[in-house]
Amino acid sequence: MRVSRWYARYAWVGHVAERVLIETDGQRISAVTVDTDPPADAYRLPGFVLPGLANVHSHAFHRALRARTDAGQGTFWAWREQMYAVAARLDPESYYALARATFAEMALAGVTAVGEFHYLHHDPKGRPYGQPNAMGESLVEAAADAGIRVTLIDVCYLRGGFDRPVDGPQVRFSDGDPQRWADRASDAPSAAHVLCGAAIHSVRAVPADAMAVVRDWAAERDAPLHVHVSEQPAENEACVEATGRTPTELLAEHGVLGRRTTAVHATHLSGADIRLVGDSATRTCLCPTTERNLADGIGPAAALRDAGSPLCVGSDSHAVIDLFEELRAIELNERLASLRRGTHRPEDLLAAATTSGMAALGWDAGALAPGRLADLVAVAVDGPRLAGVDPDHLPAAVVFAATAADVTHVVADGRPVVIDGRHVSVPDVGWALDQSIKAVSA
Repeated sequence: MRVSRWYARYAWVGHVAERVLIETDGQRISAVTVDTDPPADAYRLPGFVLPGLANVHSHAFHRALRARTDAGQGTFWAWREQMYAVAARLDPESYYALARATFAEMALAGVTAVGEFHYLHHDPKGRPYGQPNAMGESLVEAAADAGIRVTLIDVCYLRGGFDRPVDGPQVRFSDGDPQRWADRASDAPSAAHVLCGAAIHSVRAVPADAMAVVRDWAAERDAPLHVHVSEQPAENEACVEATGRTPTELLAEHGVLGRRTTAVHATHLSGADIRLVGDSATRTCLCPTTERNLADGIGPAAALRDAGSPLCVGSDSHAVIDLFEELRAIELNERLASLRRGTHRPEDLLAAATTSGMAALGWDAGALAPGRLADLVAVAVDGPRLAGVDPDHLPAAVVFAATAADVTHVVADGRPVVIDGRHVSVPDVGWALDQSIKAVSA
């Protein structure tokens, strides 16, 4: 279906606008006109139309763990062993199938760009594949076939902890030294729907002297740089014991923080840590559904925002794939922790999933404005969750009541990806998920 004009009864253009015509020229928006009648050739999008959503932090293969790890007790560290068991079973073919289905599920939820935090590089014995980036190529192909863009965030992972080498399934993650990581990452797959970024997995997995290699690799390419930060108190304790600094202080000391950098989780930060993140304009990617699923804790979202850190969101381990749920969890978690309501405005939370999230991934998208990539997401307003909402309250209704199931249409780069709630190129996403998960499950 080739369409160059899209019409919305309601659309988010920084405010709720009515009777909106969005014109596209190939992949980009060429014009946005409000309060106008629809041309005869315009495709009418139902409901409330938003910019495409950015899922800033994803581990696609974690989708195979959904509900399989929730029956027993334990901590993040027990869950991690179950995650490693899935990682040990993947190969390029099964990785492609699982990622394609997972990315298609994201598309159904309104996601048009994903940041894939990619550390599953080598074979189960830690040996490079004949094509060293075979696993990354599987992710790139999967995103293309699911109809979304991907920022392939290539992760440097060199040790199992401050005082131990990689072990077991972790050998798949490591290139052995930072220069070998840089050489392989420099040959990462490229395509129109792909951007490449870099990541320091965490301060426990990358020695301080190796951080500069990753930092400089990203700086030379003006590429996004991401890093897991203080997801667990045990990580903080081990870092202080080994280096005398918190993870945030160590990253700041080695020049990792900054405007191109995104700190993922940032759950257990001191006041000084928060100031370092904010003063450097480092972004913070919150993953509330994963953080609560893994019993990680509630991060200081409002304090980070007030310090100057732009917020964005990711579905991370894919306990659910629903960015509306991620957004409302930011505010609702804050209410539980502070006993106060209204710390985060709905409009600001929408920005976290659109403009801020796309910036964290390096894409010129996230707004319904001329020159931006043509990503459109239609959310039904006549279903049981949003029925009866006044147009002026649509941002709050979407953030606090909508779910991924309310997404009816998705356009990415000017191309329809989801029509009437069905994926265009993956006709049965549930079946694709079922088959790909069974293939890698014990």
